[in-house]
Amino acid sequence: MFGKNKASGDENAAEAVKETKKPGFVKRLRARLNQGDSWLTMDVADLIPGGKIDELTLEELETRLLTGDVGIDATEKIIGNLESKLRRTELKDLQALGQALRSELREILEPVSKPLQVDSSRKPYVILMVGVNGAGKTTTIGKLSRRFLDQGHSVMLAAGDTFRAAAVEQLQTWGQRNDVPVIAQQPGADPAAVVYDALEAAKARGIDVLIADTAGRLHTQDNLMDELRKVKRVLSRLDEQAPDETMLIIDAGNGQNALVQAQQFHEAIGLTGLTITKLDGTAKGGILVAIAQQLQIPIRFIGVGEQAADLGVFSADDYVDALLSSNTE
Repeated sequence: MFGKNKASGDENAAEAVKETKKPGFVKRLRARLNQGDSWLTMDVADLIPGGKIDELTLEELETRLLTGDVGIDATEKIIGNLESKLRRTELKDLQALGQALRSELREILEPVSKPLQVDSSRKPYVILMVGVNGAGKTTTIGKLSRRFLDQGHSVMLAAGDTFRAAAVEQLQTWGQRNDVPVIAQQPGADPAAVVYDALEAAKARGIDVLIADTAGRLHTQDNLMDELRKVKRVLSRLDEQAPDETMLIIDAGNGQNALVQAQQFHEAIGLTGLTITKLDGTAKGGILVAIAQQLQIPIRFIGVGEQAADLGVFSADDYVDALLSSNTE
């Protein structure tokens, strides 16, 4: 609907996400985000009398941003800048509006488009996975394991979710599927002890990447958040730099509640990265913009399906293209 006007990003970042430029993932992202048609740009031309952009056009765009989970702060910033351009007669037609909207979205998302880089000097590089129940945490661990293996890294998993009945079995299934070891204890064991044992084992075996699962919990459950703090403290006793990455898994379908989750997890334990899952569902995808505007936490990966190949490195350019694409392009 709107013409593309990509600006070149940081060369290092571009090199880091080079693998995600495969047509397969980008094509799936555009097709599955909003089922391939943009809630932002759909039928906008019908709202412009005589092809002229006016305040009513921006009011409609503002409504769409808010209902698309972009959030109040990000929406106010975007619309405020577009109104300034309108007053300066810079939004003369639909193409100019599209280019301006694309620029505004990229400006918010580009700073958080930071791929996860495994530090080869760290053995193991420890990733602590956190999130609420149902966000796709364990499945994401399996997908990341496959990704790291394909990159030539050795991987170990720690079954730190000792409360959910099938959690250990589910992680062990992923371990068998990817042929990676899983460190586990009996149900009800102390999660911190499990993760500590896994870190010791990973060090002894020279493992490159250790991914630690944790029990799903609501961001409002103080006792369980305290447990996560304990896990981090225990890890740091064995390795003062561990964990290297504390990654929150978020279900995009939770809308603005996903932003609240991210805020409270970040305040409780200090997040270093995010993975947004289930963008192939009913989610409109604007929540990434809200989170980027509010928290500035790096978005590492996005998920658009159940297969391992459906988890891709987040790229601001590709994501904005997908938000503004339509089935007619």
